[in-house]
Amino acid sequence: MTTILTALPSSVRSVYDDVVARNPHEPEFLQAVHEVLDSIGPVLDEHPEFVDAGILERLVEPERQIMFRVPWVDDDGLLRVNRGYRIQFNSALGPYKGGLRFHPSVNLSIIKFLGFEQTFKNALTGQGIGGGKGGSDFDPHGRSDAEVMRFCQSFMSELYRHIGEHTDVPAGDIGVGGREIGYLFGMYRRITNRHESGVLTGKGIGWGGAEVRTEATGYGAVFFVQEMLAVHGDTLEGKRVGVSGSGNVAIYAIDKARQLGGLPVTASDSSGYVIDDAGIDVDLLRQLKEVERVRISEYAVRRPRARFIPGAQPWEVPMDVAIPSATQNEIDEHAARALVEGGVRAVAEGANMPSTPEAVEVFQSAGVLFGPGKAVNAGGVATSALEMTQNAGRERWSFADSEHRLRAIMRDVHAASFTAARRYGHEGDYVVGANCAGFERVAKAMLAQGVI
Repeated sequence: MTTILTALPSSVRSVYDDVVARNPHEPEFLQAVHEVLDSIGPVLDEHPEFVDAGILERLVEPERQIMFRVPWVDDDGLLRVNRGYRIQFNSALGPYKGGLRFHPSVNLSIIKFLGFEQTFKNALTGQGIGGGKGGSDFDPHGRSDAEVMRFCQSFMSELYRHIGEHTDVPAGDIGVGGREIGYLFGMYRRITNRHESGVLTGKGIGWGGAEVRTEATGYGAVFFVQEMLAVHGDTLEGKRVGVSGSGNVAIYAIDKARQLGGLPVTASDSSGYVIDDAGIDVDLLRQLKEVERVRISEYAVRRPRARFIPGAQPWEVPMDVAIPSATQNEIDEHAARALVEGGVRAVAEGANMPSTPEAVEVFQSAGVLFGPGKAVNAGGVATSALEMTQNAGRERWSFADSEHRLRAIMRDVHAASFTAARRYGHEGDYVVGANCAGFERVAKAMLAQGVI
């Protein structure tokens, strides 16, 4: 998908031009860098020392980029070769932290954009973690458990050299759930002869995992929506909520929205979407997607009052709150206009950068509350950091305690974004607020630690 990027302020234009020259064929990465540079002018005006110290020039270049071959053998005995990545973007605030994505669309641009975004997202949580991301163009869909295990073992046989609880702590993402994390951790343990629980997050509850980690990104997104609405004296009660996707983020955003009085009416996958005006049945959705791993159309087969719309996205459905939770750039200008015409009140990005720049402009021009992904979906990595804390202390917290901590973190993320937007003269603009707040925290740490 092609996006049109607006002209940048002169104070950051040369930095962006250098990024384009070095990374000319990486559109997702360039889009992510552009969005941040377009927002942080007020911070640079207040902190000229950031400019003098070359913070921007260093911030847009990953500290380390790792790309490697992943050979494995399928169930038919055929050799397969995929490409693996780990981008360690910035460690000024702590060890690199970010998920692993297994999906055919994965390439260097996508992993770099995700690692760049992760740097600011992690800063917003206040948890002392840096930014990184990784993955592979391997597609686990339709593969047997044995094939997934062999791929994960091969992937980890290279990745293990570059990670550790004080260096880089991967987690899950699209295509990487509890099954994959288990295989990855098992191979790490075998190679290193270390039961280093803190090296991966998203582990099983019985062997070092944290309560609420599975639910955290979806729950956190809804908590952020709550905070956005509360600023305007509103709540989720009775609101129609549209969600895209049907993975962890979508499932648990739907779950928490229902718990808080909303009516989630959509879910989707790459084949289309379902609409259920009575409210999405979370248990059925979880059974279909987490257990049976079938297409979303099966939901309408088993729940006849629901409808399946093939080859489409749910943004044509009238809704009060939209939580895009599938993938990057899924909402373009046309979809954004359809949402506005359908009466959307708030849009919260459960996925990473699911709205194009043109879509964001449509939302903001229409007065729609818009929460960017680096703030809205920070709950997942925040709970990963809580898992690291528990692993370090050999502790285990209850579900209620973990959810309480997640709720408090998301309240703080919202407050940091809202306050920064107001302080820098853009009240109500969560894009500017999140970017400024995250950038300021990272930049101050980089400045304090010298040129490294």
